[in-house]
Order: sequence, then C-alpha cells, then structure tokens
Amino acid sequence: MVSVDVVDETYLAVSPRIMAAVFADRNAWCGLWPDLRLEVFADRGDEGLRWTVTGALVGSMEVWLEPVAGGGTMLHYFLRADPADRTGTPRPAGRRRGEREAARRQRAAKRMALTLKRHLEGGRPPGEPPPAGS
Repeated sequence: MVSVDVVDETYLAVSPRIMAAVFADRNAWCGLWPDLRLEVFADRGDEGLRWTVTGALVGSMEVWLEPVAGGGTMLHYFLRADPADRTGTPRPAGRRRGEREAARRQRAAKRMALTLKRHLEGGRPPGEPPPAGS
C-alpha cells in the first residue's frame, strides 16, 4: 500500500491568531478539502488543529501555526493517510497511483497556502512587514 504523506511549509505575513481563525471555521473545510471529512482531535488554539481524516483518504491531518518574529506565521501542513474505497476502508494503491495521489495532494496543499497568502496579506509587497494588527 502506498500512503499519501504530504508536508508543506509556507510563510504568511499575518498573525497565528488570524490563521487559527481561518482553520477554526468548520464551514471552510469543505472548500479546502472537498473530498475529506474531518473530525478535530486536537484543537491547539492559535497553534493550529489536528484532524482525523475519512472520505477519499483515511488518516490524519494537521496545521501547525508557528509564530515568526515580526508578526508572521509559518504554516506547517501535514497529511498522512491511505487512499480509501467507496466504503471508507483503506485500500491498497499501486506505486504509480499512490505517487500520483501524493503529488496531487502536494499541489493542492501549496495551492491552499498560496490562496490564503494572497487573501490574508491583501497585496502586501514582498519584504514588507505584516500590517499592524494582522
């Protein structure tokens, strides 16, 4: 069985508090991960969330929000899961299919992070500090 193991890191020039509010919004989860069902098993407030994942994948997912000097946040994203069949049971994936799924999830993770970056930073030029209060 080939597992999906995604690790991604992206700097956002906003506070962990703002990032935590984005991920705390349960209604946003279906837009971020439409084929996954998430159940929180660790809510760490401004440090992020950990979920049990079911649906297209079975496993766990985490966002860790690390404060960065100057007011920004390093968004760490982890997804560790196995492909599932229509009943939600983990199913073996061949090497090629597993690698394609992992690559697809890696691209989706970076797309999510960069979309949040564009939205939350509001056009902040690169190299500029985070806006006050963000």
